Amino acid sequence: MSPRTDVATDLALTGHAGALAARRWDPCVEPRYLALILHGYGEHLGRYDHVAARLTREGALVYAVDHAGHGRSEGERVLVADVERVVDDVRVLHKHARHEHHHLPVVVIGHSLGGTVATRYAQRHGDKLACMVLSAPVIGRWPTLDSLLAADDIPDTPIDPQALSRDPAVGAAYAADPLVWHGPFKRPTLEAIRTMLATIDAGPDFDTLPVLWLHGTADQLVPYEGTAAGWSHLAGAGDEASTYLGARHEVFNETNRREVLDDVAAFVGRHLSTRGGSPKRRRGRS
Repeated sequence: MSPRTDVATDLALTGHAGALAARRWDPCVEPRYLALILHGYGEHLGRYDHVAARLTREGALVYAVDHAGHGRSEGERVLVADVERVVDDVRVLHKHARHEHHHLPVVVIGHSLGGTVATRYAQRHGDKLACMVLSAPVIGRWPTLDSLLAADDIPDTPIDPQALSRDPAVGAAYAADPLVWHGPFKRPTLEAIRTMLATIDAGPDFDTLPVLWLHGTADQLVPYEGTAAGWSHLAGAGDEASTYLGARHEVFNETNRREVLDDVAAFVGRHLSTRGGSPKRRRGRS
């Protein structure tokens, strides 16, 4: 998981809660497409250096942003009062990327809560995307959400680092990372997620946007079955799903991460090649 800091450039954007910390990774070859990476709850874009490095080898020009209240971005820590505003911030990132490289197709890759944001982004702006990848997305049913909101007081229990990956080094790095949130969930954030799950459930579906869903069978943080309930009515006939036996929540950081990233690269490559490298004509969305 060696970071490609030699080709990374830090950016400063403006989002709904103030300054947004963003980053661009440049490929060593002529860029073929833009990739927007959306991280999960409580983490930050720096944990995706190795994902960006893999994508740049395929000719991707990669962008990522720390969501408001996460990483180096401004805002109260892990407070997400309205997920739609986070989606708006992704639009800021997307416009910035397109302004610099307006001719390239765009791929969105979202993990966990970033997968929720990516899903809603596709519902609102899917006509502007070439394809999308969702890693353990919070869509459909999330039992943890109901149990936490049912409590009078949110338990002061951080995410268990061992639930992230079978690779112990991943959990150790997560636990030692000062940019990771190690405290409890905040009730307004949980309520905002519940509202967004209902909004996503109301549609629209993914229409003709090609989507790849990745999930580990041993994911205890976002169980496979709950996400499958959302996927079943969002996905189109041509969408794809890859399930990894025994993998935990962070499939990009799992012991078989090379296989997972190969699957992502192959999926994106197929859809860029079938479209000749230019955005597919699709129906517009609201």
